[in-house]
Amino acid sequence: HVQLVESGGGSVQAGGSLRLSCAASGYTVSSNCMGWFRQAPGKEREGVAAIRSNGFTRYADSVKGRFTISQDNAKNALYLQMNNMKPEDTAMYYCAVEGYDGSCRVGGDFDYWGQGTQVTVS
Repeated sequence: HVQLVESGGGSVQAGGSLRLSCAASGYTVSSNCMGWFRQAPGKEREGVAAIRSNGFTRYADSVKGRFTISQDNAKNALYLQMNNMKPEDTAMYYCAVEGYDGSCRVGGDFDYWGQGTQVTVS
């Protein structure tokens, strides 16, 4: 059974940085496509980044050049490094696994989800 637990959220000033972590169990990171999503209050869920099992990454235009998705096979974890953060980055952030035979597109149809971690930029 796939379990995903996000951590690392918090409050940061604009221009600052945060690193989100997603600890996986019942699943081996790098076996499938994984992604990060976010949802701001009153707004739709938005895909942020995705990483293929081979390490190839894709990003939403809004975060490209500022955010980096990565995976640590030894720790079986997924990360999102967020630099030069902006107020519009404020949202709940979720990690997810796409599942079998996915296209690994940013904001695609992912199958397994964590509970989220709050990020606030002011």
